[in-house]
Amino acid sequence: MTRSARALLAGCAAALLLSGCSDPSPAPKEEKKAAAPSSAAPAKSPSADPAAYRRWGLDKPLAPPPPPPAHRITEGHRGGVPQIVRRVPVKDKVVFVTFDDGAEKDPKFLEMAKDLKLPFSMFLTDSAARAGRGYGYFDTLRALGNGVHNHTLTHPNLRTLSPEAQKREICGQQETLKKRFGKRPELFRPPYGNYNDATLAAAGSCGIKAVVLWQATMQINDMRYAEAGKLRPGDIVLAHFRGPAELKGTTMTRMVTNMLRSIQRQGYTVARLEDYV
Repeated sequence: MTRSARALLAGCAAALLLSGCSDPSPAPKEEKKAAAPSSAAPAKSPSADPAAYRRWGLDKPLAPPPPPPAHRITEGHRGGVPQIVRRVPVKDKVVFVTFDDGAEKDPKFLEMAKDLKLPFSMFLTDSAARAGRGYGYFDTLRALGNGVHNHTLTHPNLRTLSPEAQKREICGQQETLKKRFGKRPELFRPPYGNYNDATLAAAGSCGIKAVVLWQATMQINDMRYAEAGKLRPGDIVLAHFRGPAELKGTTMTRMVTNMLRSIQRQGYTVARLEDYV
């Protein structure tokens, strides 16, 4: 990664990870496409292993999520402007964990995800995801049942771009992810949460059903909340693929442990976003 790229990522961390910054390094040549199913498998609520949770510094497993609803909120969407989803409309004490960009590819997080069977969704930026170890890292996470979704090709502030440029960023990443994983995503997150009418039109034109925002943001040691200073049912939690250089020496696995402790402390568990949206 170039010095300028490291500086940008460090700047994101200094801003307390409130925006979905990505690695702007030039994209290396794409590695050979790995075989992958057409979509992530539905959640099956596997039995949690208390010893695995203790291995990662957690006293006990997350509570099992409730059964998913009979219908997702995007069912019945037939094209046009995507829905805006800031919080999932539920009464159960569940939240939804999401990771943006793909800049850090910590092998320990692969072990953690497998051990904890934590459901989460990934919103990938092509310039970050293909750098270093490339998309193969996310193949592994997707094989565990975690969804892969669109976060643009190069992570621009979309509101500063023309409608045509916005469409290239969003639809271009749709095609990249289709080639890699066999299916165009139906969910999209705009970088920094910034969008306008042209963004929605572009996203809808290339098959996006919902624009997914957030209500809580993972910091290095705890979370920041959009409202009420605490989690609420259906909150979407924004985190990032980050490493020690951007987290003041903290590893991604430690950051995730801190996040899960906070979720448990507030009496919540984690459900799979794709079962609801």
